[in-house]
Amino acid sequence: MEEKELMNTQGTSAHRGRWMSVSIVGALLIGILVGRTLLPGVLQATEPYEKLKTFSEVLAIVERDYVEETKSVDLIHGAIRGMLATLDPHSGYMPSDIYKEAQVETKGKFGGVGIQIGIRDKKLTVVAPIEDTPADRAGIQALDHISKVDGETTKDMTLLDAVHRMRGPQGTKVTLTVIREGVDEEIVVNLIRDEITIQSVRGRMLDDDIGYLRITQFQEQTANDQKKVLSELKEKGMKSLIIDLRNNPGGLLSAAVGATEQFIPPGKLVVSIKNRQGKRDEYHANAGDPLTDIPIIVLVNAGSASGSEILAGALQDWGRAVIVGTQTFGKGSVQTMLPLSDGSGLRLTTAKYFTPDDRSIHGTGITPNIKVEGVPVLPHPEAENVGKPKAPSITEEKADVDETSEEKEQRLIDKDVYIQKAIELLKTWDVFRAITPHT
Repeated sequence: MEEKELMNTQGTSAHRGRWMSVSIVGALLIGILVGRTLLPGVLQATEPYEKLKTFSEVLAIVERDYVEETKSVDLIHGAIRGMLATLDPHSGYMPSDIYKEAQVETKGKFGGVGIQIGIRDKKLTVVAPIEDTPADRAGIQALDHISKVDGETTKDMTLLDAVHRMRGPQGTKVTLTVIREGVDEEIVVNLIRDEITIQSVRGRMLDDDIGYLRITQFQEQTANDQKKVLSELKEKGMKSLIIDLRNNPGGLLSAAVGATEQFIPPGKLVVSIKNRQGKRDEYHANAGDPLTDIPIIVLVNAGSASGSEILAGALQDWGRAVIVGTQTFGKGSVQTMLPLSDGSGLRLTTAKYFTPDDRSIHGTGITPNIKVEGVPVLPHPEAENVGKPKAPSITEEKADVDETSEEKEQRLIDKDVYIQKAIELLKTWDVFRAITPHT
């Protein structure tokens, strides 16, 4: 989720009292949606109030004549959801509990199964599983289509409703029905919810002088954590770097910018944001002592989205890195979360972002400089079954019981075709750089 710092007529006289109250409710609804405290300047004339008359008429008729008793608040919330559903899949209304969850998620800790989802080709689609979570360990993959949640079809389910249904207390069960390209039958996955705690940045050294930086999401502390990891890698003799953005679904716009600016010179454009009026906000690098003097390989795949595409796109445009992997997800819009007066919130797509070369990747993604075929095994201790083409299932540990986490991670790195390709490229890079032409 990107946040920008990154949801008959009037009646007889017997019904006039109710009509007046409904009109007031309707006016309050408009006040909530376009009130001066939230969206100043949006309401320029009385035209929205005139059109609200029809809404008030429908609300009055439903309350009066519907076969079962209704609650005004439920009808109004339903109307808000319906209105936002006409916009795009990333906009939506968040009741107070969902709004609180959305705020907590950006801090890196929440309850659920560990899946980032979006809408792709009008289907509820996995952007990426979060590493070392129930969904990840069960083998859920980027671009899986979730057709049912607990047996209920997702065909007409909003993105926020789907997120809410998959969230829940630790230890409770949720069943997902998954459709995967290349697999004939539906895959039914039973997951036990857990507390999802995300370590967004980690690093290690590979092959003596090659650093490895893994960014799983862009959260409030990501840029600071990345700075610490890079400092540690430099102290260990890092001369080149692999940045792994695979299955990173994005996060906070400010965090993505903060991470990107650590690799390009001060003053360089990181990303620009353009709203519907054509106003453009530019975000330039402003980090002290950026890492600008070593070769960088960035790893991406179909689960790399949003903030990941900002980082990869900026480094690609400035010639600062070689992008290796497969086409990225293509999520290039910015959502702003707006608080409402009753504790609920509005998630609204307010702009699209563009790379330094003014490329919009919305719906297309970032094209790697070098494409890698093959199924990678992400290098973290519980990733043995990730990426298998068959139905996902939680597998038993097959490694030696005496194997340490460090040894297991190294074993997975040795099997990872993406990382091995990146290491090969960096070693070749050093060879060609060392060649001096004859004079």
